[in-house]
Amino acid sequence: MAEYGYNVIYEQLEEGGYHVIVPALPGIVTYGPTLPEAREMARDAIICHVRGLLKDNEEIPEDPFSGSQPIQEELKVTV
Repeated sequence: MAEYGYNVIYEQLEEGGYHVIVPALPGIVTYGPTLPEAREMARDAIICHVRGLLKDNEEIPEDPFSGSQPIQEELKVTV
């Protein structure tokens, strides 16, 4: 067994709950009504995704930000 680390982004929604994405694994989008539940949904989605890649003998992507904190900001532009 191998261990993989991925940065996960939790966006708190106005109507409640958290929208979750994993930038290094673009197919993963999930939701949880609380942060702990969103975290568990993300963990399950990552495991399922990586298992599928392994089953299909595909390369497991590494997260370029794993082990470091990316700088994140909202950048507004006028067009």
